[in-house]
Amino acid sequence: MKAMILAAGVGSRLDPLTRNMPKPLVPIVNKPVMEHIVEMLARSGFKDIMVNLHYLGDQIQEYFGTGKKWGVKLHYSSEDQLWGDAGSVKRCENFFDEDTFVVVGGDDLADIDLKRMLRFHQDKKAMATIALSLVDDPSEYGIALLNDRGRITRFLEKPKGEVIFSNSANTGVYIFDRHVLELIPKGTPYGFGNNLFPLLLEQKTRFYGYLTSSYWKDVGNLKQYQEAHRDALSGRVTITLPVPEVKKYVWKGENVEIDPTAEIGYPVVIGNNCRIEKGAKLLEYSILADNCVLEEGAVVKQSVLWQGACVMRNTMLERCVVGAKCSVKSSAAVFDGVIVDPVRRKNNHE
Repeated sequence: MKAMILAAGVGSRLDPLTRNMPKPLVPIVNKPVMEHIVEMLARSGFKDIMVNLHYLGDQIQEYFGTGKKWGVKLHYSSEDQLWGDAGSVKRCENFFDEDTFVVVGGDDLADIDLKRMLRFHQDKKAMATIALSLVDDPSEYGIALLNDRGRITRFLEKPKGEVIFSNSANTGVYIFDRHVLELIPKGTPYGFGNNLFPLLLEQKTRFYGYLTSSYWKDVGNLKQYQEAHRDALSGRVTITLPVPEVKKYVWKGENVEIDPTAEIGYPVVIGNNCRIEKGAKLLEYSILADNCVLEEGAVVKQSVLWQGACVMRNTMLERCVVGAKCSVKSSAAVFDGVIVDPVRRKNNHE
């Protein structure tokens, strides 16, 4: 069975982290979020995957290549403009030559059991099935109301205030019968939430919601991005970490130098070729990507450091994200911050 990963978006809510990197490549525990999605699809038996590209799409194609590393075959659909999620799928309709196919967002973290969801879809003889997850604040998502058989009776994209009638949120994980493609117009931007799903309801199509208790999180903003790391280190989501667990709740790569006087808390992840100097502290829920340095006396807590980042002497970070190859200057304390390279940001706009 074939699948499609939607990976064309700009990811503006994660700015400034996405100014030089497409959102599907933003790392979650030192692996691009889309890599976790590819691995989820591979575990569920999906080996033939289409990926649509637009914003900085060459970076995505360069990283994933043919997909051989993950035991899948990746195909790419480059877009000259944003066509909407449904419009992007329509552009690839010749790829979907089987009765049923799956569509997944490339920038969410999830471990949904797609095999079980597929059985639900087939048992219901559905035209479309969307995975739903209960959320505290439904206003940022599409929401659905189900009857006692799981059929969707009402759907609304990003409701506001008194219009909110459900906390069952659309996760962006879909299973479709191929005939749904006939309902999507060709050559025009078209969305699932704003266009296709209301049409399915209007035509009284067999449109179902699969309410899942599996993990799913939209990592669309910085708060959610940091929460996803905390969830991953707490074991709330099933993902494969890129380095081994050397002792309980401590994952460490190769060629790591840790001074005997340094303090290592847990849970933490330390990538390859990292250096933690005298008196430095790497405390709970912190993640170092490859080639990171904590200089003497540095303290890092509940923070995520991207590849090649450096926290200089006697500097404290808490609840921060540090971009690739950035150095945080010495004798500073930074809380709830995002540190990126201003030179790289400037070049991106030239």
